[in-house]
Amino acid sequence: MRELDVIIGQYILLKAQKVDCVLATVVHVEGSSYRRAGARMLIDEFGNLTGAISGGCLEGDALRKALHALHQRKNKLITYDTSDEDDAVIGAQLGCNGIIQVLFEPLNYLDELNPCELLKNVINLKHPLAIVVQFNLNKSKAQLGTKMIISGKSEVIGISPEGELFNHILAQALITLKNNNSHFAEFLIGDETHHIFIENYRPPVKLIIVGAGNDAQILAKQADLLGWKVTVTDGRPTHASKDRFNASCRVIVSKPEQTLENIEVDQRSYFVLMSHNYNYDLAVLKLLLGKKTIPYIGILGPQKKYRRMLDELEEEGFNLTREDFNKIYAPVGLEIGAETPAEIGLSILAEIQSVLTEKKGRPLREKSTPIHEKENTHFKQVQI
Repeated sequence: MRELDVIIGQYILLKAQKVDCVLATVVHVEGSSYRRAGARMLIDEFGNLTGAISGGCLEGDALRKALHALHQRKNKLITYDTSDEDDAVIGAQLGCNGIIQVLFEPLNYLDELNPCELLKNVINLKHPLAIVVQFNLNKSKAQLGTKMIISGKSEVIGISPEGELFNHILAQALITLKNNNSHFAEFLIGDETHHIFIENYRPPVKLIIVGAGNDAQILAKQADLLGWKVTVTDGRPTHASKDRFNASCRVIVSKPEQTLENIEVDQRSYFVLMSHNYNYDLAVLKLLLGKKTIPYIGILGPQKKYRRMLDELEEEGFNLTREDFNKIYAPVGLEIGAETPAEIGLSILAEIQSVLTEKKGRPLREKSTPIHEKENTHFKQVQI
């Protein structure tokens, strides 16, 4: 389950129990950090933490700052400088060399538009969204916090500012969604400065596993740890059984020709054909060819199996386009010497992640630039 889902689940529980809590959000990072902007953590009044804003070095002090914000019932922006290895607050000497801005927002359960209520909408909607968080690097100013979410159709949920500021935020949010990356802006209105973090939110990956064998069980568990939405489909009721898979996993008994009847496909739908039945896999492959929205079709098995499929498809009159060939990964997975089902699952998921992020999957030690891309971390100045 994804971290945001877990945070919202905990928020709902705390609300029912009337236990006060604070949402901490990383709203900007300059330099290096274990977590990037958009990382969140929920802290309740008893000191319990859900989620994470760092690799562990900030959580102790963040707990104290959260309880202080909760006591004052006021949003607070805290700056952490992990480049100072002698800092008693950090104390971990990680050498991250980053300046991290964390916003603490006490949650008012009577406010139907408090940050976690807004984020509830985010996890329930199935399309990309821009999450807008307003803060100010001048800590003497008001820290407005998580105020609204915006869709690609300019639909707004939450509280939007009045006048030209909203129009400029809307424009930046639409750019964020179009470019598929998060965005930082600094709006200058006379003598006032407003800092905005616009998070580019994408729905979870939908992994559709065709085949419900023992190796599919392992792959489904591994994908669930990544927070992906997993669907398993197989024609064998003995294998496609709910009790063989995680509770969060959707399991469908289906003939291969009917595979897509109960599955909604989009640009986040990744298919892996691993039924260990050649005819079953081929029948599903025929359904997937030509579906332009599907970005990935992985086929388990050797090259000769794939070549045989191509020969049969040609004999049956299928004319595969370059786009079809580009999205088919056969044999499926990265070459990492995988042998066991768990290793093969790791190989498959690593390849899908590589396709998802458009990265080559090379060792990080071969990368001469920083691990995280820095071009999108600067504040874009907008004069209003």
